[in-house]
Amino acid sequence: MGARGAPSRRRQAGRRPRYLPTGSFPFLLLLLLLCIQLGGGQKKKENLLTEKVEQLMEWSSRRSIFRMNGDKFRKFIKTPPRNYSMIVMFTALQPQRQCSVCRQANEEYQILANSWRYSSAFCNKLFFSMVDYDEGTDVFQQLNMNSAPTFMHFPPKGRPKRADTFDLQRIGFAAEQLAKWIADRTDVHIRVFRPPNYSGTIALALLVSLVGGLLYLRRNNLEFIYNKTGWAMVSLCIVFAMTSGQMWNHIRGPPYAHKNPHNGQVSYIHGSSQAQFVAESHIILVLNAAITMGMVLLNEAATSKGDVGKRRIICLVGLGLVVFFFSFLLSIFRSKYHGYPYSFLIK
Repeated sequence: MGARGAPSRRRQAGRRPRYLPTGSFPFLLLLLLLCIQLGGGQKKKENLLTEKVEQLMEWSSRRSIFRMNGDKFRKFIKTPPRNYSMIVMFTALQPQRQCSVCRQANEEYQILANSWRYSSAFCNKLFFSMVDYDEGTDVFQQLNMNSAPTFMHFPPKGRPKRADTFDLQRIGFAAEQLAKWIADRTDVHIRVFRPPNYSGTIALALLVSLVGGLLYLRRNNLEFIYNKTGWAMVSLCIVFAMTSGQMWNHIRGPPYAHKNPHNGQVSYIHGSSQAQFVAESHIILVLNAAITMGMVLLNEAATSKGDVGKRRIICLVGLGLVVFFFSFLLSIFRSKYHGYPYSFLIK
């Protein structure tokens, strides 16, 4: 047994142990260092993200909309990592800017942000912020933005797309419209809660009191109630208000006018048939009233039995009112409905 086993032991003793090639050690060391570095970088990103979210949640606990300057904008919005959506209102609220639309839009934006902040669905996936031009001029320059107010959505990943900019001119800035846009971009649904507004109730109560007091004072002579001219004037005022778009303004909340940031020109007529300015509804109301006045004068000239010369003057004045202001109204209609072929006197 010993003799036969000796060669086997000699063969085993004569075998050399197998080692890895000498050049493999630097490769393994480099791979190990790379894994450690990647793991450390990932951990650093997670810590940075956690820090950013905690800071945003702290700001949100103080106020629904937090203001940002250039440094905060770059840190919390432009610089990754980010796993939250950010709605930013770019505005100019300083008095010297004289931006009345900015103040109106800010009120609606505040209502929307408060509705989200105090809702049961509030979480760290959506935040509301604001960049004022006088506090973040560099941000406006970086985004090539030259008008205010502007609402933008910055998604958790990637750059904002065209639909991430709210179409303020077409839709208006009502809180309900902003909430619908946010739901389309983030799948976060916000139910808007408006604070109670008692101004309408108070105005109605004052009107009822005024009418009641007037009726009480004239209780012995109520013939004015049957005055057809008075009721006709009241009816015409209601018709003018409704046909000029006042109800649309109340629902959509459009701006009063639009100032071109490049040349400073103010537009009172919206160029689209899908929208209007508040000033535009006032212009339409005046035009309709002038045309109606012209028709009333024409009717008066035709039905009255006074002096013929006086009736002729009334007729010419009424005809002039109808022709001129109807031409003006038709030109506005033509400017909004592009391609409309008809015009009269004024193009």
